Amino acid sequence: MPTGIRRSSIILASSSPRRRAFLKQLGLRFRIVVPDTDERPRPNEQPVAFARRAARDKAHAVAQRVGDRPIIIAADTIVVLGRTILGKPRNAADARRMLNLLSSRTHEVMTGVCVRCGGREQSLVARTRVEFKKLTRQEIDFYVNSGEPMDKAGAYAIQGIGSFLVRAIRGSYTNVVGLPVAELLDVLERDFGMKVPL
Repeated sequence: MPTGIRRSSIILASSSPRRRAFLKQLGLRFRIVVPDTDERPRPNEQPVAFARRAARDKAHAVAQRVGDRPIIIAADTIVVLGRTILGKPRNAADARRMLNLLSSRTHEVMTGVCVRCGGREQSLVARTRVEFKKLTRQEIDFYVNSGEPMDKAGAYAIQGIGSFLVRAIRGSYTNVVGLPVAELLDVLERDFGMKVPL
């Protein structure tokens, strides 16, 4: 671990309760500083590049507020169908549109992760392929009416009611939830010399 860095000197640059829960499960002590960044892709920006940049932007925004002594962990998760990025739905109709697009198709969930400390940073993009079952109109209406899709990229949460949508995944499950835990641990331990208590 870099000189002067303690486990308690970790900042999660996210308001996501799912990311918060993952770090708690790892036994990490941390505080939350929510970044104020523009999470929209730039014109012609490819999904992988966008996920990586969005995570880096969040880490940089928090570093400007708290300095570079803490370990800052930032992440941004997107759902990608073909080359189309599906963000959080604007309303119920938009959620229905996204779920109809994903029905009986395979898409990718990408999470950009950036870890920053002492002016150094490491970033990565984890990718998981997710296959949806064929959804009926009744299933889509039921799920949208549950309210769960409204603050989720791609309008679903695999860890919640939306588990019934998913036929199969290939890759990291935690990535689909919002934080690729195995990959994050590799960065913390390998690149920042941190011993995670677990």
